[in-house]
Amino acid sequence: MRFMKTKVTGASDLCRMPALHFLDSARKEFAYYRSLGDKTFAQVEDADLFRIPAPGSNSIAVIVQHLHGNMLSRWTDLLTTDGEKAWRDRDGEFEPMMATRAELLTRWNQGWDCLFAAMDPLVPADLERAIRIRTETHTVAQAITRQLAHVPYHVGQIVLLGKLFKGELFVSLSIPRGGTARFNKEKGM
Repeated sequence: MRFMKTKVTGASDLCRMPALHFLDSARKEFAYYRSLGDKTFAQVEDADLFRIPAPGSNSIAVIVQHLHGNMLSRWTDLLTTDGEKAWRDRDGEFEPMMATRAELLTRWNQGWDCLFAAMDPLVPADLERAIRIRTETHTVAQAITRQLAHVPYHVGQIVLLGKLFKGELFVSLSIPRGGTARFNKEKGM
């Protein structure tokens, strides 16, 4: 499938590419970033999930709390209500609230379940629909793109903290350092 040869000037131009491809691609990217978090949690000790690496920084658990609040707010009633819900306590998301891995994983999964429950029924025609986030109008395509920037930003923080806490014992989630030639050979490159 080829994309149209047009200059992309904004998120609404994404709708000029095959819209179904955009939706499938977005779902795939979200699933990938969810898996990076899952694989990091599996490697990190329970205590490190709640460890604050430096004053003024966030633990993995606090980052998960924020993602949970953000995803629930943005994806609940995506097409009908403002993406910044009145019930959301964004500032509270940055205060430690959880004490167990089970709580962390529950919130992590609730956020992702909400995201996918809202995305799965979307069809190409929905991408141009107008929605609001903090009273600002977005197309659904713009809102998805916004989340595809926000969520990976925080998942990257989670992965980095996992690497810092595990050190040399952290199993790479991509091509390991020094492994590019081997990876390329295995892929026939």
